[in-house]
Amino acid sequence: MKKIISILVLVLALAINANAQQEVKTIALEQTKGEFTQKSLKVSEGTYVFKVSNNHVGRDVGLVLVPKGKDASKPENHITSAYVTQVVKDGKVENSKPTVLKKGEYVYFCPLNPTPQYRLIVE
Repeated sequence: MKKIISILVLVLALAINANAQQEVKTIALEQTKGEFTQKSLKVSEGTYVFKVSNNHVGRDVGLVLVPKGKDASKPENHITSAYVTQVVKDGKVENSKPTVLKKGEYVYFCPLNPTPQYRLIVE
């Protein structure tokens, strides 16, 4: 009986974990020298992980996400969960923490590369 209960608990935990993973989507962003290859994005409201790749920029890169209209030069306006968890080394890929995106417009850029600001629309 204990084995059956253990198996049921394990199956339930796996089902809950799989469901939670399905709710977090990925936005893949690639950087080359001085720019992101994705010039604008349109996504639906939800929770996302940003996956940032460094396509041989020659230096470390990162990601900054800011609600449109806020001063992007001020760190207090940055959505810090969208920062990659560590700088992205040349030829590597790093992820952000899960970030909740609500309807509206945002801008994203890399101050390390540096890149222009690009538009992210959440519908």
